[in-house]
Amino acid sequence: MGVAEVLFVGGPVFTGEGAPLTGVAVAVTAGRIAAIVPEAEASALVGDGTRVVDLDGALLAPGFQDAHVHPVSGGMELLQCNLTGAADAADSVARIKAYADANPDEPWILGGGWSMDHFPGGAPTRGLLDAIVHDRPVLLLSRDHHSTWVNSVAIRLAGLDASTPDPADGRIEREADGSPAGTFHEGAGEMFAAVRPEHDPELAYRGLLAAQDELIALGITGWQDAAVGASSIIADPLDAYERAVRDGVLRVHVVGAQWWERDAGIEQVERMTAKRDDLASRVPADRLTISTTKIMVDGVAENQTAAMLTPYKDPHGHFTGNTGLSFVDPAVVREAVTALDAAGMQVHFHALGDRAVREALDAVEAARDANGASDGRHHLAHLQVVDAAEVPRFAETDAVANLQALWATHEPQLDELTLPFLRDGAEERHYPFGDFARAGVRLAAGSDWPVSSADPMDAIHIAVTRVYPGSASGPLGGAHQRLDLETAMAAYTSGSAYVNHRDHDTGWVREGYLANLVVLSPDPFSVPAEDIHLATVDSTWIEGAAVYERTTATERDLA
Repeated sequence: MGVAEVLFVGGPVFTGEGAPLTGVAVAVTAGRIAAIVPEAEASALVGDGTRVVDLDGALLAPGFQDAHVHPVSGGMELLQCNLTGAADAADSVARIKAYADANPDEPWILGGGWSMDHFPGGAPTRGLLDAIVHDRPVLLLSRDHHSTWVNSVAIRLAGLDASTPDPADGRIEREADGSPAGTFHEGAGEMFAAVRPEHDPELAYRGLLAAQDELIALGITGWQDAAVGASSIIADPLDAYERAVRDGVLRVHVVGAQWWERDAGIEQVERMTAKRDDLASRVPADRLTISTTKIMVDGVAENQTAAMLTPYKDPHGHFTGNTGLSFVDPAVVREAVTALDAAGMQVHFHALGDRAVREALDAVEAARDANGASDGRHHLAHLQVVDAAEVPRFAETDAVANLQALWATHEPQLDELTLPFLRDGAEERHYPFGDFARAGVRLAAGSDWPVSSADPMDAIHIAVTRVYPGSASGPLGGAHQRLDLETAMAAYTSGSAYVNHRDHDTGWVREGYLANLVVLSPDPFSVPAEDIHLATVDSTWIEGAAVYERTTATERDLA
């Protein structure tokens, strides 16, 4: 090859699998990796215009790809009443009051990020909001976007009272007389769709750009948006993405997962494929596609809507009749996935409880039986509780385990709102990453941001240790569910590139691949496992250009 435009030297290189390479240099030309050569030969690639980046021991790796994220809603929350990072209930209320006081002309107070573990039973009350905002409606999504907190004004506007029944796909928290208490779980949040403001397209666009900056700074160069064409609660991001492509400001590559409407039927397949094809005729496929369908099989365990094989317990430890919710009839899921697979669509499942995992795998298996092997690369996200019998079925059906590893640790929301209400021994089946790895299951990884931190290194730390930094708890589910660092890094790079059908030119450090890269310091492979979280992004590169630099990289004269 000729002279490189950018040359990385002086540090190990994680290629996308296995142990990092040492003693090599990586040359970049015309946005792609042109060569990986012994560092002793690197000077031959240096010309007058070459930028030589001295890694100084930092790790060069493929850019991270987030396989399950909500950037537009996350960015919008940054620009609205943002409760992410609140220390407790009092802090949340104080932040809401400060936002309301600072924005007296907003007709609704909208935003989110509150934590269920800050409130008794995971359910904040309308009274807390009424005390600080009584003259206009307030609607705030929980951190995990599975619950909605509102004040009395919003409840009255929606026409809800003690006689309002719970919807089939949700639950209303109630006061002693049956009146809505202020928290609406899952589909119950949709009861405000008719009265809450339409999502502002300009705010969605600004949210996307804000999110892109946040994610690029964390080394993320591509993602799968897990809710395109979403509910009234979460803005549909597609218009914002298309506008960003037209404006030439979408730097990353995006796969959008079209939202499967729970109360609609198989006719959605034709609509989704037509929408996919229409977008493909207008937008470059290397920047944006919507070739995936998102099916939300169940809810979440902390509000007891995750679909379980055994009933939840009540606060006294007695089994109830509640085994959670299957949001879509399993027979419909099987039919839908078979049709989607035949139409060349990928399916992205939200499957959190062990029954939901079984129902999703049953659907993938049905599609495989009907259609034969495909390149669908269907994947199941979240996987909080997985029965041991389901683990080998992932590899048997070519299903990918899409890990949100940051959650695989003891923390208050799990220890106080979830584990006490599950069957004995359920902790041992929580996030069984080690079981997946030993069974040869293909792994991808994502954050579900803004549900939780988008930082891949935070998640990778917990994937490897099963404890959060500074925790005195033991590893969730046992030490045998830990991943080694090579496997966790691969899930967040080459594994997610595979899920996104972008493994032909991203997710790896290989000759001919796009130079979508991240530099991490200190090298996470060089520190004890308990210090992996200290690795931070020095720089992020997309198609050979430095799009984020925490500090000015050291330049070395090799001429």
